[in-house]
Amino acid sequence: MKVLIVASGNSAAISPFVKEQGDSLKEIGLDIDYFLIKGKGITGYLKNYFNLIRLVKNNTYDIIHAHYGLSGLLATFQSHVPVVITFHGSDVNLNRTNFYLSFVASRLSDENIFVHESLSKKLNLFSDQTEIIPCGVNLNLFKPIDKLASRDKLGLDHNYSYVLFSSSFNNKIKNAALAKLALSNFENIILLEMKGYSREEVHLLMNAVDILIVTSHSETGPVVVKEALACNCPIISTDVGDVKELAKGIKNCYIVGYDAKHIEQRIRDILSSNKKSDGRAAVKHFGLEKIATDVYEVYKRVVK
Repeated sequence: MKVLIVASGNSAAISPFVKEQGDSLKEIGLDIDYFLIKGKGITGYLKNYFNLIRLVKNNTYDIIHAHYGLSGLLATFQSHVPVVITFHGSDVNLNRTNFYLSFVASRLSDENIFVHESLSKKLNLFSDQTEIIPCGVNLNLFKPIDKLASRDKLGLDHNYSYVLFSSSFNNKIKNAALAKLALSNFENIILLEMKGYSREEVHLLMNAVDILIVTSHSETGPVVVKEALACNCPIISTDVGDVKELAKGIKNCYIVGYDAKHIEQRIRDILSSNKKSDGRAAVKHFGLEKIATDVYEVYKRVVK
C-alpha cells in the first residue's frame, strides 16, 4: 500500500510524532511519501493546492493521511485519493477558526482518527468513520537509563536539581509562568526549557532531570508525558487531556491544580523521595508498532 502523508512543513523538520509514525508504517511494509505544506493559515495552505494535485496525479497513492485539520482540509480538496485525517488537539481546541476548519474537514474526509475521544465528541463525530488512536512512543529510544550518566552527556551539573518544562517557554497555552512561580522559592533548582533538542537528547533529558512539569491550560494526549513515563521520570501535571488517566496509581506522579503553592509542595515531595516513577508499564501499549498496526487497519478499511 502506498501512502502520502500530508503535514505542516513550516518548522525546520517534520513534527517528530508524524515522522515516527511514518517510519513505523514503513517498518510494517507500507510505502510512505511526504507532502510538507509551506505557509500558514488557510490562505498559506491553499497556495500548496496545485503542488499537491500535481504530486497525486503523477503517483498512484492508495491513501492520503493528513495530520491536523487544516492539512486534512487541503487534502480533501482533491478527489483522486481517499483521505484519512488525524486530529491532534490544537486543531480542534485552539480557537474558533481552527475548530470550524476541522469541523468541515472531518465531514469531507473518508475517515477520521482522533488522538483522544474528547476531540471526536467536540466535533460531534460518533460514526463508523471514526477511530481513537493516540500518538505512539518510541519505547526502544525512551527507556530508563542512569541519571548521572545522562547528565554527563548533556553537560548538566550533578549538584543541582533539574525540572524539565514540557514545551518552550513562549508557548502561552503551556503556561510557563505558573511553573516558574512554583519554583521561585527554591535554590539550586534549574528549570529547563524543552526547545531545540534532538530526539536522542530529549531521551537523555527525561533520564537526567528530577521532574517533568506540565502546567498547560489545554492538552489532549501529550506525547511528552508518555515519553517521560517510558523513562520512569516523575511527573507533575495539571489535569489536562489524558494525563490523569495515564498517571493513575503511578508513584511520584501527581495531578495538580493551578495553585503554585500546591505545585511547589509536590516538587518538594518528589525531591525528598529521591526516587523515579514506575510509569513505564503504563505506556507499553503505546509502542510505535502497535499504533502503526492500528493505523494500517484504518487504511485497509478505507481502500477495501
